[in-house]
Amino acid sequence: MAVSATVIGALLGLGTQMYSNALRKLPYMRHPWEHALGMGLGAVFVNQLVKWDAQLQQDLDKMLEKAKAANERRYFDDDD
Repeated sequence: MAVSATVIGALLGLGTQMYSNALRKLPYMRHPWEHALGMGLGAVFVNQLVKWDAQLQQDLDKMLEKAKAANERRYFDDDD
């Protein structure tokens, strides 16, 4: 997943820079270093997004487990 996320991010950064140049009616590869920078930033962004999604899923699982345990204590414990 890490390699595909990196490639997707790099393509996102490259596409964003090329789209920006096209909107301004400049040559697509006007400053090649801007494309490299965009690819790097895009790769970092998508990798951080994947990490954040995994952490969010873990937090959600913990919250659901706590809620399930609380509901079982509330409704299924016979302390009466």
